[in-house]
Amino acid sequence: MSAASSTTSELRGAVLGLGMMGRHHARLLQSTAGVAFAGAVDPGGDVHGAVRDPGLVFASLDALLAAGPLDFAIVAAPAEEHLPLAARLIEAGVHALVEKPLAATVEESRELIRLSEGTGVRVAVGHVERCNPALLELRRRAQAGEVGDVFMIAAERQGPFPARIKDVGVVKDLGTHDLDLVRWIGGAPVLRVAAETQHRMGRAHEDLVLVTGRLRSGVAFSCSVDWLTPTKVRRVRVLGSDGMLVADQLTGDLTLYRNGDVESTWDAARTLRGVSEGDMTRFAIARREPLLVQLETFCAYVRGDDDAGVVTLEEGLHAVQAAETVLLSAREGMTVRMEDV
Repeated sequence: MSAASSTTSELRGAVLGLGMMGRHHARLLQSTAGVAFAGAVDPGGDVHGAVRDPGLVFASLDALLAAGPLDFAIVAAPAEEHLPLAARLIEAGVHALVEKPLAATVEESRELIRLSEGTGVRVAVGHVERCNPALLELRRRAQAGEVGDVFMIAAERQGPFPARIKDVGVVKDLGTHDLDLVRWIGGAPVLRVAAETQHRMGRAHEDLVLVTGRLRSGVAFSCSVDWLTPTKVRRVRVLGSDGMLVADQLTGDLTLYRNGDVESTWDAARTLRGVSEGDMTRFAIARREPLLVQLETFCAYVRGDDDAGVVTLEEGLHAVQAAETVLLSAREGMTVRMEDV
């Protein structure tokens, strides 16, 4: 590993995989202050022209490592390749940011954690939604008591089928985003889930999942995820005793809906009255690209900042375990506790 991990010198970073996410990582690695682009690895080459210098595209990780010093690498290959690639980086003393899901299975996730222990190599997980400006502000306000006692978190993630996906279904590809978010926002691990899936595209993997569950804190949650919908939806809703926060991840908007407290003198209406709509506020939020925020956060972690706020390997494992719990629940047609996986 290069000695470049001081607070002043550039960090030499690379990306493994030049697919949908890898291309964006390559763009930022080539344009972010404090980072020197060391190259990209993809056996299929740079078919999308993401790398400015063709000489920095390598066919294998070993070829990249032989080309010069490397401080960190972003693993953006398919999930089944995460463990072998991360293991090789750890062996070489190279810090790693592993795209979600952490690995293809719970067992591989645990093995990756085991390999990293005691090595001094810093490994984090790329759950980029945690860097979305609307979600950061939603979490801050919810945990500060802005909507009172939180009793429900609901996440929606719908859109067309991404042709890039071949190795997993919607639960591990997209659902891991929201299974991580409900834990992160709610401040407690998932306790149990009940799920239903659909297979509509003739593939071995599921195309749609509906999840209901409970966190260990008692907060209820739901996740609705599919790639069968002709328009994109990315929304998280937090409902509490004093109102509701709604974040739109696509626009970066956050809206607060207060419970109404206007009294009615109409007896019939007063008899039927439940929670009513009060004031609505859309907050002005500074918006920065989440993937750039994630890269800056990881670089701070590599430089030694233990409070940088990266997603830890244990949190990445929890998301994979939650996903496998969801799949088991759908397969068995029953509510499943996390500890059963």
